[in-house]
Amino acid sequence: MATIVLALGFLMHTIGLGLRWYVSERAPWSNGYESMIYIGWTTVLAGLIFSRKSTGGLTATTALAATILMVAGLSWLDPEITPLVPVLKSYWLTIHVSLEAGSYGFLMLGAIIGVLNLIFMITLTEGNKGKVYRMIREMSYISEMTLIGGLFMISIGTYLGGVWANESWGRYWGWDPKETWALVTILVYAFILHMRFIPGLRGIYAYNVASLFGWASVVMTYFGVNYYLSGLHSYAAGDPVPIPDFVYYTVVALVVISLLAYWRHKRVPQG
Repeated sequence: MATIVLALGFLMHTIGLGLRWYVSERAPWSNGYESMIYIGWTTVLAGLIFSRKSTGGLTATTALAATILMVAGLSWLDPEITPLVPVLKSYWLTIHVSLEAGSYGFLMLGAIIGVLNLIFMITLTEGNKGKVYRMIREMSYISEMTLIGGLFMISIGTYLGGVWANESWGRYWGWDPKETWALVTILVYAFILHMRFIPGLRGIYAYNVASLFGWASVVMTYFGVNYYLSGLHSYAAGDPVPIPDFVYYTVVALVVISLLAYWRHKRVPQG
């Protein structure tokens, strides 16, 4: 029943994006509000593709998508349909931005699965470790698939962004803050997906911690560059705003969860 409700919600979300596209006569991901609802859509898409047979994965998907849509509905994001600035009046908006913003949903799903797995590790005991580790491995496989999908999308999107930049600004790459942080995100997730080849970093705990905190590069690329750094991509930004207090509280909470998970993982190894 819950899966059916999720599918119906995804269908309504898709129709909503389609109607916004029809009304605006352009791809509906050109400003902060539109990109957020689009990322929420790609998050559910990633969950339905990779987690359709996993109740844990679908749970993570719905929780994350609901949070994204809640943030999109806050008063500091303007939902008004506005005209595009001249540089965005290109078919590259549909191609480049859809891949870049769409990858964030996939990468964010990997992060939320990572924190869920760390919470599962905290609950480890000698009596339940077989079941819990089996669940963590299953969720980690799903996380790895979503990260691979997200890495492909952001890599291709960044490459095509260079083509668009050459058409618009006469150069493929200019170390603009958005370009630089997109590259940083690619390198971060490429490293995370290759950690298995590094002795001492190939464990299930290390992977989930990395997939969680690697999301910081996505946050910086999406929010940090738009709202705190100036550059050629500042057309989508608003006025700089103070970092909300809940960001600091969230980081501290995630660090505590990671340390507790490490402690339980060492005390109750897989065996």
